[in-house]
Parts: sequence; C-alpha cells; structure tokens
Amino acid sequence: MTPRQTPPARSGEQPHVLYVRFHPVEYSVGHSVERAAEAPSGAPRPGPGRAPGIGPGPGIDADTYEGLLALLAEVTPVVEAIPPDAALADVAGALRYFDRDAAGLAEIVRVRALARYGVDCSVGVAANPLLARMAAAQDARSAVRTVPGDPDAVAAFLADKPPTALPGVGQATARALHSYGLDSAARIAAVPLPTLRRILGPATARRVHDWARGIDPVPVTPNAPARSMGAEHRFGHDELDPERRCRALLTLADRLGSRLRTSGQVARVLTLTVRYADRSTTTRSRTLAEPTAHTPTLTATAYALHAALGLQRARVRSLALRAEGLTAAEQASHQLTFDPADDKARRIEAAVDRARARFGDRAVRPAGGFDTW
Repeated sequence: MTPRQTPPARSGEQPHVLYVRFHPVEYSVGHSVERAAEAPSGAPRPGPGRAPGIGPGPGIDADTYEGLLALLAEVTPVVEAIPPDAALADVAGALRYFDRDAAGLAEIVRVRALARYGVDCSVGVAANPLLARMAAAQDARSAVRTVPGDPDAVAAFLADKPPTALPGVGQATARALHSYGLDSAARIAAVPLPTLRRILGPATARRVHDWARGIDPVPVTPNAPARSMGAEHRFGHDELDPERRCRALLTLADRLGSRLRTSGQVARVLTLTVRYADRSTTTRSRTLAEPTAHTPTLTATAYALHAALGLQRARVRSLALRAEGLTAAEQASHQLTFDPADDKARRIEAAVDRARARFGDRAVRPAGGFDTW
C-alpha cells in the first residue's frame, strides 16, 4: 500500500469516501457534447463550466475538470480522477481538521464548485467507493446521498437494487443471474458462494458476491487524470433501436477522429460507456491494433464494442466514446498496406478535414450520422 493509498473499507466503518460527479447547472438533452480530460499541463485554470461553443449540456471541459480536481485536493490529498467528469475522494483524514462529517464536506465541495466554476455535482457518501458510486447514482443531479456505515443500513440500501446497479455488472452477467432468479442484490448476497461460482465462474462470482454485500476491496488511489478525449450523445428519450444507437456511434467516432487529427494526436484505446434508463452504466474498452485517428477504424471498433454488449431491448439513455492513451501522431507508426480502398479513405478523410477547417465543422458530415455538430 502506498503512503497515500487508503485501505479497503471494513464492515461498520464510518462513511468517508465521496464519489463526485460534476455537471454544469444548465442542462438539456438530445444533443452531442464534446468532453476532454487530459493530464494537467500547468496550474488549474477556471473554465466556463462547459466546452466552448457547444451551448448548455452535461459536458465538463478539460480546464474546468482540472480545476475541480484541484478543488477536491483542497479538502483531501487522496483524490482519484475518473475522467471525464467524476472523481473519488477519501476524506477520512479531513474529518477532524474540518470538524465535519463526510456529508458536510460534500456540501463544502458543492458550494465551492458552484461558486468558482458554475458547476454543480451529485455526491455519494459511503464507507467505500462501490457504495459511494451507487449512492450518487440514486440521486441523478444536485444532491448529496449518504449510505450509513452500519451493516444493517448497507443491507437495506442494497436489498432491492438490480444486478446492473452494482458497478461492474454488465448486461450479460445480469442475464445469467436473472436466469436463476437472482434479480436483486439481496438475493445474490444470500446465495452460497459455491453456487454463484457455478453460474458465473470463480473470479466473477467472488467479485459479484462481495459487491452484493456492499464489500469493495479496491481503495481510493490518488492519480492524475488520464490523457483522453471524449464525446457523448444523449438521446431525447430512452433509445431501444440499435440502428439509432449505431448512428450515434458513427457521429461520435467521426467527431473524435476529426478532433484527434486536428490536435495532431492518435489513440491507443477506445472506450464505450452506455448509460441506461435506470442510471446504471456499462463500460467496455478495446486496445486498437495500432495507434490511430482514422475515423473508419474508430467507427468499426465502436460498433464491435456495442455489438459485444448484446443490449437487445435495453433502454439506453446515452452513449459516450472516449479515446485514451493519446500520443503525438508523429511518434506513432502506421502499417502500410497495398489496399487501394484504405488509401482512398485516408485521402477523402484528409479532404474532409481541409473542408471543415475552411468552412466549419458542419460543412461535411457522415450521411448515416446525426446532425449534431
């Protein structure tokens, strides 16, 4: 354990972990929002609360996010960045200094974020990161929700939660659990671990069994925000149509590719985050064959990640793509091919970039995407 790494929470421990999700006060749905979260390159600078030129939306720009992390660091040095708009903070060492409980410190964070950046936040307060995340998800916006530390209160909080409400449980795992009648955290917790192993396999069973009982062995680990660049599409209503979801992914991949090429960067990893109607999320990542900013490659990878989730009739609230592991394009290598189609696609892509640079982002858009530039 590193000097600033906090140990896992134990049963009955006092709430001391904050999960903070930031969002501008203004908010609307049915449009795409660009978000970037890059490693700090200097002192934190106040931002306007949303990406410039986009209008009201749930995005937090990179400078603002950097400043918000610095704001949390004023309360505790144990801050773990979760780009593009969230963070974990362990305030155990700050309770006595500020003479407040964790919920009181959460209110301080909310007031300071609003006063300095015009950004509000939803805060979950609990004894470990798992419960803090779930508490924040229960009140979607502008609220502080505390899960008491005693085991009975934790059990009551988790009792009627569906499997997908447990961070880390995806749709495939949830379907496997549902097929055996395990449709709530209480029922999963009551199942003997050997039985759960036969359903999910040893490693997954152990993790899910612990989560269903409110146990999270992962500590809050201070870090710097990962270098990444993201874009999100929020649907105007809960989306059931997989074709419309693919149209959104095409739009997001096209936007990410354009922004990467404009900034002279390439990505090593692409991450897809799906947010559902019940506010739960599923996140999947894939390492690209080579670092790239090529839109067709990003689009194909996004489609593959989406298809692998097997969402079927899932009610999807929003989709987000994030390009991670960014490096300078000139430092990356590209495997040459003799495929004339690939060469033509790259020449067209370069022409599109020139058109957008001259006439604006809306000058050229993918035919199958959404008109959300």
